[in-house]
Amino acid sequence: MSLLTDTAFVAAIRSNAGLLDMLPAHDVYNTAIALPEQKAANAPVPYIIVSFDGLQNEDDTKDNGYECETDKVHISIVIAANTRPQLGTIATMVRNTVRGYFENIEDTDELFDEVPEDYTFSAGPVTYDDSKPCYWQVLNFQCDTKNVIDYEQD
Repeated sequence: MSLLTDTAFVAAIRSNAGLLDMLPAHDVYNTAIALPEQKAANAPVPYIIVSFDGLQNEDDTKDNGYECETDKVHISIVIAANTRPQLGTIATMVRNTVRGYFENIEDTDELFDEVPEDYTFSAGPVTYDDSKPCYWQVLNFQCDTKNVIDYEQD
């Protein structure tokens, strides 16, 4: 379902134990670092945050005058790391892990319906935050998804 697409990205990243072992929290955050502001600002690096950045319903359909059955979902993944090489390594691992997880998911998997049918990948610039300090980058995924609306209802 389109409104849960971020959960598929979190599950994908969590499927890579080697990647999680590189993170002090040994986990990926969904939406934000869920700590009080002062603690979140001092969260140990490296870390990964997956965010649901909204969606747009695609063109309308003859079956329903309001919504089409496909959505374009925007997912971003913020990666922060101690060094530029570490950032590149983690970003590459995240990208490859997500792709591999989605390519190999079985239709019997609990999250099968949340996995996008397709996506377009892009990455933002590498930035240095001297207040933390850390290097960081945002990976962007524009996902084509089914919105799982029941068109059989009257």
